[in-house]
Amino acid sequence: MNWIANYIKPSINSLFSRREVPENLWRKCDECGTMLFHRELADSLNVCTNCQAHLPISPRARFDALFDAGVFLEVELPEAPADPLGFRDQKRYGDRLRDARKATGEHEAMLVVEGEIGGAFTVAAAQDFRFMAGSMGVAVGNAVVAAAEQALRRRAPLIVFSAAGGARMQEGILSLMQMPRTTVAIRMLREEGLPFISVLTHPTTGGVTASYAMLGDVQIAEPGALICFAGPRVIEQTIREKLPEGFQRAEYLLEHGMLDMVVHRAKMRDTLASLIRLLTNQPPRILGDLPAPEADAKAPAEGRTR
Repeated sequence: MNWIANYIKPSINSLFSRREVPENLWRKCDECGTMLFHRELADSLNVCTNCQAHLPISPRARFDALFDAGVFLEVELPEAPADPLGFRDQKRYGDRLRDARKATGEHEAMLVVEGEIGGAFTVAAAQDFRFMAGSMGVAVGNAVVAAAEQALRRRAPLIVFSAAGGARMQEGILSLMQMPRTTVAIRMLREEGLPFISVLTHPTTGGVTASYAMLGDVQIAEPGALICFAGPRVIEQTIREKLPEGFQRAEYLLEHGMLDMVVHRAKMRDTLASLIRLLTNQPPRILGDLPAPEADAKAPAEGRTR
């Protein structure tokens, strides 16, 4: 047996033919530490199959699962000033925006779309926590106002999925001004009798919680979501006391009357479809009659976003 040909040569060849393994094939669950294969995680809507922890999900992936046949149209949003204060901390604000856009593929922290959910036309908006922690600046304020105005034009309900670390400090007082601005936008819907459903995801904090996120006609949260103005560590350091177990989590807020329901992500679409029909006086759909969220071959290409 020629050991050079049989052992040494294959070993040398394997060094040069070894393929690089992509780094994003596996995701570690933030709660239980289970390693989750990316395809299985996507199929479960970014919910851990071991502990059911609701991991962050992008607005586009959320809308793919939410709208009938995964078809929706983006609503054009007004452009916000790029860097109104010329702000700089460890990095220039403009550089932070550029990095966030490159990392997420989105222009800003909120996406606004329209389409049908269970056969009912709906306007929806969702924040992307990956984009500077979903922080609320002028652009997010513009998005909420634009979503409300589109709902008014189309006489449609509005659903907002919030996920934010609060106001965007790089925009100073301009970011704080979005709190009353978005509150007025939601008030416009109420005056016209159009439903506003607020879905709070993990985490929803700061000025977002203190404005539009808590103004829904129906308040829904995903399981385990942190919902607060000031975080638990800040409160504990201020009052110098240990907070109750699960304080400021969705289940705690539901128990204390701050929420109407806590809904698993896999059941969110059916729940919202039923609520929309109930709030808009439409007849209920027959059980099992909701269109599948997966892409349909007959769906118009111009209405699909991937």
